[in-house]
Amino acid sequence: MHATRITTNRPVDDIESAKGFYTGFLGLRDEEFNLGWVARFTNPETGAHVQLVTRDADAPVDSDISVHTPDVEAAYEEAKRLGYEIVLPLKTEPWGVRRFFVRAPDGTVVNVVRHAD
Repeated sequence: MHATRITTNRPVDDIESAKGFYTGFLGLRDEEFNLGWVARFTNPETGAHVQLVTRDADAPVDSDISVHTPDVEAAYEEAKRLGYEIVLPLKTEPWGVRRFFVRAPDGTVVNVVRHAD
């Protein structure tokens, strides 16, 4: 698999309540997206970012990290071939991403994702 970006998914109770700290104090001013249950805030100069998650809208568990890859289908087949636990099967979500969840041997749940073109 080829990872192009890795983002920690920080659990929060309420994105709007947490937003001020991350955008104000930490300077992550750009809101790349906000779906109400997940949002990413980025510093436009450095690219530093955080992703806040209240509860995944369409998965049985929340993921700990998101790994972006250009070929999510190949990553899915590789994860299955290597015998890793698939927590969420490969699917296209209504908000435009194609993704699956895989559990690392240490228990970390990884959201492997490709954004739609």
